[in-house]
Amino acid sequence: MTQRISGQSFDTHMSGELVHIEKVTLDITDNTAAAQTQGVPDGYVAGDVAAEGEVEVSSKVFAQVTALARAAGSWRGIDPVDFLFYAKAGTEEVKVEAFGCKLVLSNLLDLDPKGGSVTTHKIKYFVTSPKFININGVPYLESAATENLIG
Repeated sequence: MTQRISGQSFDTHMSGELVHIEKVTLDITDNTAAAQTQGVPDGYVAGDVAAEGEVEVSSKVFAQVTALARAAGSWRGIDPVDFLFYAKAGTEEVKVEAFGCKLVLSNLLDLDPKGGSVTTHKIKYFVTSPKFININGVPYLESAATENLIG
């Protein structure tokens, strides 16, 4: 049997710096819809898109993000960062890039008084760049959608 990709296979880079993420999500909303003529499907119309997610990090990694906030002068002042989520196991490989991610604290503390696990912090993010998302090197958005936005 061949080794398969799991959550343990992923490395995460935030603005080029390797960070250990306890948990991560990335969700795309694409409001493309079927067009209708007299109530009958007749092609489709492109809709607006958005992407957002959440990273859960330990206090050790949270200190790295705190350094970004300190350099920016505030948490809200942190410039958008790029995320790269990469995994390779056996013959499988996954590379997901999210561009211009604006960080927002969402769950500052998640404490378990019983111990046995590290203290974690959740940071929500919104994709803000017209480069949007690349999946295995392929852009999610067609070039016609972004040609006037990306220089």
